[in-house]
Amino acid sequence: MEKEIIEHIAYIKMSKNRYKVLKSLNEGIKIPSEIANETDIRLNHVSALLKDLKDHDFVLCLNENDSKGRMYILTETGKTVLNILQ
Repeated sequence: MEKEIIEHIAYIKMSKNRYKVLKSLNEGIKIPSEIANETDIRLNHVSALLKDLKDHDFVLCLNENDSKGRMYILTETGKTVLNILQ
C-alpha cells in the first residue's frame, strides 16, 4: 500500500466524525444539514469537518461560491480511503 494512502487512512481514523462524514457522502451529493442529521453531529461541527476534509482532498464542494446550500461529494481519494476502511 502506498505511503500516501496509509497517511490518508490514519488521518481519517484519528477522528470518528471525519469517518462519519465520509460515510455519509458515500451515498451521494449532500449539503451540510443533511450530513448533520444523518450523523448526529452538530451543523457547525459538520461545516468545520467539511472544510478540513476539503483542504485534505477527501471531499469537493460543487458550488463553492454559494453562501448557502453548498453541495459536497467525495473525491477519488475520499472514495479510496472509505473503501479500504469499510
